[in-house]
Amino acid sequence: MRKFPVTDESPHILVVDDDDRIRTLLSRFLADHGYRVSTADNASEARARFAGLVFDLLVLDVMMPGESGLDLARDLRKSSAIPILMLTARAEIEDRLAGLQSGVDDYLTKPFDPRELLLRISSILRRVALPPPVKNADEPENVRFGPFSYHLARGELRRGEEVIRLSEREREILRLLSATNGETLPREALAETANAANERTIDVQINRLRRKIEDDPGNPVHLQTVRGLGYRLVIDR
Repeated sequence: MRKFPVTDESPHILVVDDDDRIRTLLSRFLADHGYRVSTADNASEARARFAGLVFDLLVLDVMMPGESGLDLARDLRKSSAIPILMLTARAEIEDRLAGLQSGVDDYLTKPFDPRELLLRISSILRRVALPPPVKNADEPENVRFGPFSYHLARGELRRGEEVIRLSEREREILRLLSATNGETLPREALAETANAANERTIDVQINRLRRKIEDDPGNPVHLQTVRGLGYRLVIDR
């Protein structure tokens, strides 16, 4: 018996996995918990789904025939900020970091308990739906650095008139750095407030952000590392 009703307003999830058993299991389980669900068994079929539908979240397997989940995530991040939860059979930290570097928002190691998947999906969608944080009295409304401007309340990064696409985590990290008015923000504080698994995860996310705002990410001008402390955003005064 269905536990929660599914309506046109229910979040729509695309499950991409080449394992028919997993697709069927997740489709039924998520539908029973109030989600609309579509499925695809490879990256090509997933692209076809994206062409005709709008999704709220993507559950994506890493190991698939042809184009891998990592490759699909990297390509999607060029034009979309859709939240991505990656499923992987590899538990090593380097594999998880590779997933984060590709632009995913969270990962879950196979085999997994569907209840944990449900909690992670709920957490991601809740973060995406959160209203902008209440502005502190000392927090600027808008900061400029080089050719970029960032509006803290809207979470909007622009280069001139061009809007730069950001993931939810990149948006939150940039807001935190902007709110310091150019002061150094410790890595520990970023890991805690940006909902990151650990400080190393923050380093990966910082590198992703640098690729969007730096001409040479290896020698950053705007988003600088303060050795032994953390990071600072060099704001125009």
